[in-house]
Amino acid sequence: MELPQGRISGKALTAVVALVRDTPAKHLVAKILRSQLGISALRQLPAAQRRNFAASYRPLRARAPRTGDGQGFGVPLSDSWPRPAKVLHDAFLVGRTTPLEVAERALRGAKAWAQRGAGGGPVHVFDEVNALEAAKAATERYERGEPKSTLDGVPIVIKEEIHFAGLPTCVGTSFLKDVATSDCPAVARLRSAGATLIGQTPMTEFGLSPLGGNPHRDMPRNAHSPGHLPGGSSSGSGVAVAAGIVPVAMGLDGGGSVRIPACFNGMFGLKPTFGRIPASGHGLDGGSSMVHLGPIGASSFDLAAFTEQCTGSDADDESSTWQPELATGELVGALGRGVRGLKIGIIESEWRDANSSVAKAGRDALKQLERDGAEIVNVELPLAPHASAIGYLTIGLEILTALHEIRRDHAMDLGLDVQMLVANMSAFESDDYLDAQRLRAALREQVAEVLRNVDVIALPTTANTAPPVTDEEAQHGFVDPPALAEACRYAFVGNLTGIPCGTAPVGTDSAGLPIGLQIMGDSYDEATVLQVLAQLERAGVAAPPRPAQAIDLLG
Repeated sequence: MELPQGRISGKALTAVVALVRDTPAKHLVAKILRSQLGISALRQLPAAQRRNFAASYRPLRARAPRTGDGQGFGVPLSDSWPRPAKVLHDAFLVGRTTPLEVAERALRGAKAWAQRGAGGGPVHVFDEVNALEAAKAATERYERGEPKSTLDGVPIVIKEEIHFAGLPTCVGTSFLKDVATSDCPAVARLRSAGATLIGQTPMTEFGLSPLGGNPHRDMPRNAHSPGHLPGGSSSGSGVAVAAGIVPVAMGLDGGGSVRIPACFNGMFGLKPTFGRIPASGHGLDGGSSMVHLGPIGASSFDLAAFTEQCTGSDADDESSTWQPELATGELVGALGRGVRGLKIGIIESEWRDANSSVAKAGRDALKQLERDGAEIVNVELPLAPHASAIGYLTIGLEILTALHEIRRDHAMDLGLDVQMLVANMSAFESDDYLDAQRLRAALREQVAEVLRNVDVIALPTTANTAPPVTDEEAQHGFVDPPALAEACRYAFVGNLTGIPCGTAPVGTDSAGLPIGLQIMGDSYDEATVLQVLAQLERAGVAAPPRPAQAIDLLG
């Protein structure tokens, strides 16, 4: 038996799904997919690459955190486009505009973007009445000279996977419609800072696609090309920031789901350390040991300010109680350190797997950091080529278990791509998960060992730029193992180990599609990751490209 090569859609997808759902052939199809995604190769790794099953996924710290002010450059900010939260905050302070005017522009812009042609808008459920009330209250605080924070009055959107009081937590499905009665901790913390939460962003179903397709939604297309995918699963969040509708958006990253849409749409993104932002209060509570809440932003400042506001322990998420407390302003302060004396680790074998345009843009950015005083160091990470396969097994089988009742009660309500994934995962070997965790334990040790000798590791964010999509594929669904593998190629090292990973836009390919550079740091050392992203921004290497129909929140 042979599967169609590359992308499967239309009648071919319907036939394959019926085969894996209703006949024993699912075991053969699963075997083929295991090979395509590198899972079969894991069984060939020597015993020395495995460790005992870990009793905890507490992130391993390689060394004491970096301290000091560094070069004291200050925050890199652009006053043109896009508009970072601090630029909006400063405009509010001097009366150039008001939070109410900005909220109205954001709401109009989000609705207008949905009418631009192929695909839908990046906000699919609005909380307009409450948003305008919050913006009015913020306007009054600025008039009194009493803003709550730099995020006061700043419009923000929330991925539909995360509890947002008064709105349904649908997780990209057609059938989950329960309205959240309270905010998750991160959303509540944004509200307490005065942020204007304008609505929810659409995502791929259960977050299981990193590409950005979901037949249950009128999904937005790539902000720079309606004929290309936006990345997932935080698809709407990435497009909302790229469109200029908001300076920062909340996403959730289990296998690249913040970094991939940030990269594909030319924005900054941060997956903080596991547990740094509590994951309690999202649509699949307890569903995965790799879930990280994090921001997609217009600048390094947006990532830092958002993370500072949302971090901290919550009793309902044990992993959040492991973290050391952030000092006030610690992450924003790190943006001015520069990179002089910083050691950046490069895994040459990993860079060779990236598309040539992706590799060139990333290497050019690293050369600029070298000119600015960083030291580039060759390092080895033997399990890095297998991280995506370990990740597929881990998150796939964890979510398969979390979806037990969904599979029983709503199997035929799932999109064809998710039906195919569920059927194939259910046919995997009985010890796949345990073997993956033994390999994961070894990977955690390897990464910590590398980070004892360098400050950060640099990898491409994705192996290629955003894949194309047709209207038919977007409407009815598709599966594309090669494109999935390229999107996730460098993502899972961060999720399996829990270390913080950021992405910065460092160029475009010949079609004008954005390219990202990923910076990975030691556990709980978001500050050093952010200082590198900020230096890329300061040097002009990292600059979000402006879409043709971008929105300017300052009017």
